[in-house]
Amino acid sequence: MVWIDYERAERFGKLLGAHLRGASIDGFTDPRYYPPPTSSRETIAMYFLVMVALDHRLSRPGRPYEGLVEGEFFHGADLLYRLGRKILDEDPKFFTAERLSKITAKDIELLFSAPKPEGGIAKPPDPHVRASLLRDLGIKLSKLFDGLAYKIIVESGGFLRKGVGKGFIDLLKVFTAYQDPVEKKPFLLAKFLERRGVLPIADPQNKEVPVDNHLARIAVRTGIVRVDGELLEKIAAGIPFTPEEDVIVRYAARIAYKVASAAGGVDPFVMDDLLWQFGRKCCTRDAPTCKAGCSEGCRRIGGCAGDSCIFAPICRAVREPLYMVSEHRFIDTWWY
Repeated sequence: MVWIDYERAERFGKLLGAHLRGASIDGFTDPRYYPPPTSSRETIAMYFLVMVALDHRLSRPGRPYEGLVEGEFFHGADLLYRLGRKILDEDPKFFTAERLSKITAKDIELLFSAPKPEGGIAKPPDPHVRASLLRDLGIKLSKLFDGLAYKIIVESGGFLRKGVGKGFIDLLKVFTAYQDPVEKKPFLLAKFLERRGVLPIADPQNKEVPVDNHLARIAVRTGIVRVDGELLEKIAAGIPFTPEEDVIVRYAARIAYKVASAAGGVDPFVMDDLLWQFGRKCCTRDAPTCKAGCSEGCRRIGGCAGDSCIFAPICRAVREPLYMVSEHRFIDTWWY
């Protein structure tokens, strides 16, 4: 059984809103990961369209995706985007519809691999899937949008939702990479492009938090999404979810975060900034702050209150250990 605890979601949002008051907002201009501020709108739109399409399930159990680039260590999405920026500098034609339509699994392995600190090479999982997603992207960009990523924004008029399938989120669904029923990648892309000034959103009321495994885990543990019975047992036992079960839990989380956003007066995209980092650094899968103590990484993002986490006052799992579960297991997907 899955349902939304609206009262707890409102308390969660107010707590988060107080925490974020006055916080700086990431403009996604770090030169290690993203195109320069002087880049054209097309370059920025295409770069993020491609990189978000590739950005799913990079680390697998026992096989973290982490390595060195020019002597600096990167993990997960940080490594992916660091390598993406390197490609943009060294081979910008990679980010064209023509090149994308011909990408192979071997290309993905070659371009998005990095040496591990302990030796060996960190490679992205399922390179054949990622290559297929990029070929689909390149072919459909050429046929439907004259090969231009920015044309998607032009056709949307800056609306996330417009008419029957004419908003930015809906237009993206022609691409296989962006067909997650809970729309994680579409809203993540919208967040990036809005911050970079390329997508001025005309209907901010239609923003949603892009829900991945980190945000689903936080929602279940805090109790803003209530998962009980058989599904809770499946999470605790590490039994894989069906696609339908994954959608149910993540969609409930999306609604709960929308409630929290309204209660706390926090933009859903700004909320996502903290929650994604919070899931990676604080409310981690195996060693959450409330059990392992506050790490330096969690302190750095402002996720600590003393030696516990900022959500401890409202967290269900803190008071009911039965709900201190890992996360629902749904690994073999390109949705998020």
